[in-house]
Amino acid sequence: MTRAAPTTLRPTSAKEVRDAVLDTPGRLAVTGAGTASGWAGRADDVTATLDLSALSGVIHHNPGDMTVSVHAGTPVRALQEQLAEHGQRLAFDAARVARGATVGGLLATADAGPSALVWGGLRDLVIGTTSVLADGTMVRSGGHVIKNVAGYDMAKLAHGSYGAFGPLVEVVLRLHPVPKAVACVQVDGPVGEAAARVLELMASPLEPIAVEWVSGDPGRLLVRLEGGTSTLPARVERLRELLGADAHEAGPEAWDDHAALADGPHARDDADGPALDGAVVRIGCAPTRLAPLVEQLPATAVTAGLATGVATVTVPGAAVAEVHDAVAAIGGTSVLRDRAEALDAPAWGPAPSALALLKAIKNQLDPEARFAAGRFAPWM
Repeated sequence: MTRAAPTTLRPTSAKEVRDAVLDTPGRLAVTGAGTASGWAGRADDVTATLDLSALSGVIHHNPGDMTVSVHAGTPVRALQEQLAEHGQRLAFDAARVARGATVGGLLATADAGPSALVWGGLRDLVIGTTSVLADGTMVRSGGHVIKNVAGYDMAKLAHGSYGAFGPLVEVVLRLHPVPKAVACVQVDGPVGEAAARVLELMASPLEPIAVEWVSGDPGRLLVRLEGGTSTLPARVERLRELLGADAHEAGPEAWDDHAALADGPHARDDADGPALDGAVVRIGCAPTRLAPLVEQLPATAVTAGLATGVATVTVPGAAVAEVHDAVAAIGGTSVLRDRAEALDAPAWGPAPSALALLKAIKNQLDPEARFAAGRFAPWM
């Protein structure tokens, strides 16, 4: 029997989102730009889809306080362009921002980029949220608090929730100045050599903004610095001396290549390109354990934050469970970020010790499991 396609609802205000949740029975999917639709567990069948792409734009920007409140469906790329007019930015550089990823979607998937080394992820940059619960309750948490729910910090709960507690409708963000100058230094070598260099680098006073190893033959370490136009050249020279005689400055294309690899091959497909053959897994562990882990995985492509402990690896589909187990064995976490359409592979590794707590919160905030059905399978 052919199933009817779910109804798509396109609210343009927080009130319309609330009305849609109240007026639509059954399970609801929430989407924005759709750049992470294949992440985590495959979504189960739903009654309707809430498309928040029209819930977009800046609500209030306070340049003096360096904060901005935006609708959750706002593309980060568009937000950055508007903030740049005031010499400010959201210090966030996840790869899929270039594909139109939204503030709400990036927060819900706990995505982050290389500069998380210094600025953290959205969990660290968000100071308030407004979301809608399954019973239609509008909840504000953090900045301009109006109502809290049983003491929960909903802004933190939203991070990595995949919408399990209800749709985000507004996000308040902390901003930072646009840097006066940026430089990148590259040195080629395998991941083990790169890790040794990073240990020395992180003990130095050079304060890199991002440190990433990109796979290849033999691979390359990219280090990004930010600073003043008069002081940055001297720091770059010291960085080159620290990394060795082969270190050299690289142009912006080095980070473009990194972003393309971190985004996963499926994200770069077009009508004429090959489909993803395998899977992309995001892994996180203690930084000192990342390089040995990467060396043992059957990966065909890797970006590894050797100072953050976060990596994105492309592996054969049959190896996904092996990757989850290897990461769990060293106390890390992993989640499937992309896969071939026909691939049946586990989206998550072993269940976390806090699973009972997660289920309890889910049961209190969404007792009928209306949101994010299937995204955390088989955990819940």
